Amino acid sequence: MINEEDKKYLEEKLSSLSGKIPGSVIQKLRDAIISYPANITKEEIDKIINLTLKDYDVSLINPGEAAGVVAAQSIGEPGTQMTLRTFHFAGVRELNVTLGLPRLIEIVDARKVPSTPMMTIYLTDEYKTDREKAISIARKIEYTKIENVVDSTSIDMASMALIIHLDEKMLKDKGIEPDEVEKVIRKLKLGDFTIDRPDELTITVTFQNMDSITGLFKAREKILNTKIKGIKGIKRAIVQKRGDEYVIITDGSNLEGVLGIKGVDVSRIETNNLHEVENVLGIEAARELITREIKKVLDDQGLDVDIRHVELVADIMTRTGEVRQIGRHGVTGEKTSVFAKAAFEVTVKHLLDAAARGDVEEFRGVVENIIIGQPIKLGTGMVELLMKPGVR
Repeated sequence: MINEEDKKYLEEKLSSLSGKIPGSVIQKLRDAIISYPANITKEEIDKIINLTLKDYDVSLINPGEAAGVVAAQSIGEPGTQMTLRTFHFAGVRELNVTLGLPRLIEIVDARKVPSTPMMTIYLTDEYKTDREKAISIARKIEYTKIENVVDSTSIDMASMALIIHLDEKMLKDKGIEPDEVEKVIRKLKLGDFTIDRPDELTITVTFQNMDSITGLFKAREKILNTKIKGIKGIKRAIVQKRGDEYVIITDGSNLEGVLGIKGVDVSRIETNNLHEVENVLGIEAARELITREIKKVLDDQGLDVDIRHVELVADIMTRTGEVRQIGRHGVTGEKTSVFAKAAFEVTVKHLLDAAARGDVEEFRGVVENIIIGQPIKLGTGMVELLMKPGVR
C-alpha cells in the first residue's frame, strides 16, 4: 500500500496532468496506484505516469484520420478468418453457445433474440459456496411444466378420464413433490372435474361434462403445458463450479425475472441478449455488452483487435439511445446522404424515393464523394489551401 507522504506526492503529480490527458484516465491511474497491494515509491510513481503519458500520446490519432474505415478494416479482415462453430458445454446435453462468425453477425445485426440465449448467474456470499443452496436457486429459476415431470399419460374413453403417471426421478431432479403437481392441476379452469390418486405417482383427472374425445385431448395439452414453477424463457439451469464458487448457467434468458430471485448477485448477472440488457439496465449497459461480446468472440478465435475499434462500433450502434443494427434498417439506413444509402443496398428504390421527395445531396461523406470522383473530406482532403499573392 502507498504511504501518506507518497500519496501526497502522487496527488501533486496527477494535478499537473490536468489538461494533458482526460480526467477519466487520471482517475483510473489514481485508483490503480492507490489500490496496488505492494508499496510504490516516488520513483515508480514517476515511471508509471511517464509510461501513461507515452501510451496516451501513441494512442492519439491525427485530425482527418479515417477512424471509421480503420475500425471496419480492423474487425472485417480478421473476421474473414473466423471459424463457423458452436461450443458445446462438456457434460451437458443439448446446451450449446454460438461462437465465431455467426455470433459476430448476430451482434452487429442487433438480433432481437440470440440463436442461443444464455445467462451466467452469480450468487451472493450466503449461497455461492454451498452446492445444495445453488441447486435450490437453479430449481427456482428453471421453467418447469407438468410435462417435464410426467413419465406417460393415457386416456380412459369409458370414464372420460386422463391418467397421468409421474416420473419419480424427474420429480426428484426438479425438486417437486407429487402434491404440488396435483395442486397446480386443481387451479386450472377445465370445467367440472375430479382428481383421484390411485398411488403416489399417479393422478387421475375425471371430467364430468366432457362430451368429445377432442375436448379430452385439448384438456391433456393444457395440463401438460401448465407451469409448476420457474421463470419464463429459461429452459434449463445448470450449476457449475468456477474457482471457489458455484454459478448457474441457463439455457434461455430472462434478465428481469432473475433479478427478483433471492440469493442472486444482481451486480454480476451476465446475459448475451442485447435487447434485454437495453430494456432492463439501459443503453449504456447495452453499449458495454456489445463491446464485451464482440471482444469475447474475437479473443475466443485468437484474433487481436484493438478494443477502441470495437468501442467505435458499439458507440455507433447505440448513439441514438437505442440499439440499432449496422445495416439498411439501422445505422446505414439513417444516413442523410442519398448516394451513401443507394451505394449500400436497394439502389434504385433509394434513388427513386429521393427524386420523388426532392432530396438534396450535400456531398459531406466519403461514399458520395467517391461516387462522383471528388476528393473525400478526410486526411489531406480536409484541408483547403488558399494562396494570397504578395504585392511587390
